[in-house]
Amino acid sequence: MKKINKVLVVGGAGYVGGWLVDHLVDTGYQVRVIDKLLYDDSYFKKVDFINLDVTDSPKLYEHLDWADAVVWLAALVGDPACALNPELTYKINVESIKSIISKLNKRFIFLSTCSVYGAQEGVLDENSPLNPLSIYAETKIEAENLILENLENYVIFRLGTLFGVSDNYSRLRADLVVNVLTIRAFSNSIMEVFGGQQYRPLLHVRDVATGILAALNSESSGIYNLHAENLTVLDIAEKVQKIIPTSSIIKTKMSFQDSRNYQVSSDKASRELEFIPKYDVDFGIKQIEEIMREGRIRDITIPRFSNALALELIHNIKK
Repeated sequence: MKKINKVLVVGGAGYVGGWLVDHLVDTGYQVRVIDKLLYDDSYFKKVDFINLDVTDSPKLYEHLDWADAVVWLAALVGDPACALNPELTYKINVESIKSIISKLNKRFIFLSTCSVYGAQEGVLDENSPLNPLSIYAETKIEAENLILENLENYVIFRLGTLFGVSDNYSRLRADLVVNVLTIRAFSNSIMEVFGGQQYRPLLHVRDVATGILAALNSESSGIYNLHAENLTVLDIAEKVQKIIPTSSIIKTKMSFQDSRNYQVSSDKASRELEFIPKYDVDFGIKQIEEIMREGRIRDITIPRFSNALALELIHNIKK
């Protein structure tokens, strides 16, 4: 395999890209970031940066040629955000891949989601049936299929539910279950848990970089689940309560609109890519608690901290 020196990170200014870009630079890679800055107004990292919409594929081509490897983070992410405008979601999550697939004659790392499994019993691996319950999951499956049908040198990561603090620049996401429960425990001293028995495969946002670095240093190709722990929502709330003991948990039998419920295995990533997660749920909870306690976020309820609210209120993206 050709030695990889230049890495193009498409969508690299966001929650996942923050720590990843730092990690790539620290490891000695030349890094170029492409991002539209959908959720931010600026990008201050000292790496090559191109402000570009991924749907403008002709302008992407020269940057694809520059790279030895392409890491594709660009997407509308999350069920509520993607449901706002399915046509736009399809354009960004699928059409952008379709339009550049013929140019991807190098290592290609693509981020998908464990949401493709929907609600299923047991511990799921990469051969388990898919059961998408949202436009988000459906578009990720379609993008996966484009890659499977057209490329050979690729890694598709199906990510668990992310949590924690990324780098020192990227916005915190306050629409992810671990982060949400920690914020509510600190701010209101109450965590309301709907049902609570729904399983989530959890992955610290920084461990996405751990997986990507492993993939860049490997010749293996294929689809890989990427997670650290399978926990129920109630398990997560109880972990938060141990770290923020002034908080209480209110359990309700009310049905919750998010019907996903699944556990996954990441044994394949461990075996073939030597992926070992570095950060657990307790670490992520402590990160969130610390920045809240130190008053480093003025108002966690403003729209920019939620993908769906930011798209709807700031960018006026609606159905």
